[in-house]
Amino acid sequence: MAKAKNLCYTYFMSQSTELTIIGGGLAGAEAAWQAAQRGITVSLYEMRPVRQTPAHVSDRLAELVCSNSLGSDLPDRAPGLLKAEIRRLDSLIMQAADEAAVPAGGALAVDREKFAEAVTRRIETHPLIELRREEVTRIPTTPTIIATGPLTSDALAKEIAALSGKEYLYFYDAVSPIVEVDSINMEVAFRASRYGRGEQEEGDYINCPLDEAKYSRLVQALRAAERIELKQFEQEDEHFFEMCLPVEEIARRGDQALAFGPMRPVGLTDPRTSRRPYAVLQLRQDNLAGTLYNMVGFQTNLKWGEQQRVFRLIPGLERAEFMRYGMMHRNTYLNSPMLLLPTMQFRTRSDLFFAGQITGVEGYVGNAATGLLAGLNAARLLRGQSPLTLPPTMMLGALCHYVTHAEPKDFQPMKANFGLMPPLERKIRNKQARYQAYAERALRDLAAVTEQLAELHLQTAV
Repeated sequence: MAKAKNLCYTYFMSQSTELTIIGGGLAGAEAAWQAAQRGITVSLYEMRPVRQTPAHVSDRLAELVCSNSLGSDLPDRAPGLLKAEIRRLDSLIMQAADEAAVPAGGALAVDREKFAEAVTRRIETHPLIELRREEVTRIPTTPTIIATGPLTSDALAKEIAALSGKEYLYFYDAVSPIVEVDSINMEVAFRASRYGRGEQEEGDYINCPLDEAKYSRLVQALRAAERIELKQFEQEDEHFFEMCLPVEEIARRGDQALAFGPMRPVGLTDPRTSRRPYAVLQLRQDNLAGTLYNMVGFQTNLKWGEQQRVFRLIPGLERAEFMRYGMMHRNTYLNSPMLLLPTMQFRTRSDLFFAGQITGVEGYVGNAATGLLAGLNAARLLRGQSPLTLPPTMMLGALCHYVTHAEPKDFQPMKANFGLMPPLERKIRNKQARYQAYAERALRDLAAVTEQLAELHLQTAV
């Protein structure tokens, strides 16, 4: 097998072709890595720091803007299955995430800076990738992957709109605040993971418990607090992504909306009362040093002074020092069912691919996964091979099928979930057993795909 791989790599190097990738986020970095690993010469364009975005704070590739969590890492959960699939496909993003992991119970969370540094270092040192720090304002006529994400520059966005002949869709995304751990009052807060899951004996999360009266006071304060005004072009219609609602918007939806949402207390017991709290704010470690914690599920668009005033009403955060305040930005994405194939190719131009959040895939790992498929397929196209359509029994295949086959008029961003997958051959009533069966089927079908890829590479090399 080693000999076959060497033959394959020698062939690729002798037939080297070029690929342009626009956008150095999760999808773009992953796409560049996958194509370069297959012998393709890649020019990866990232406009930061020449031109910054409203949400990024550094010039590193794959910077995580919102949460530092990549979601569940459990194999019988949809996000965990997606991670398992792309790990087996040698994902750069998963390699970096595993290196920069911080305790987060059954989830995979990372030190943002270490993670972005690891991705940037691998891209910058790859012999077949040239990282170019400049803005691209026109769509190249050569083989290209566009992975510019929801914060695509105005000039390039107009180019894409002109190419597609369609208007963009959009939603609003929000970021949670981050606090300094030493400013959390641990005489009130306590460490624990839901249902005792976690890597650390005392628990991976810091929990701020609220009784009914304090919870009600917080809800009323959130409803009355002043929000940051949206820009003029953003004021026409507030269209939020349901998976990432601002906490003040959730509070407006009902008195118990937060208690059954991001502040649900299930699986937690306050050691000081030996009872489950009425509601809980959880904070998750945000860096390897353990000095910063982010407020889980507390995305917000409140004015910064209001964030400090309102969030200090939460027991344990009375003197919280905020190292980053929450913010909101507008995310744009394509009406992919009308424009893209499940190979991530543009329907009317086979050498143009799209990947990441701009396609309507939601979630860090989903973005990286579509970048992986776009990079792999661009490499195959440049080698004269047919682009790969993944089976919908795989989580990545199901996700790509959804974003390219959903009803265009009702299309909204989608995260990995088992509801996207075709039913099992036999009914399984137990949910956990059913999810496990989905995962086993997906990994079996992935094994068949990887064998096919290996055979094609070997045949091409020979």
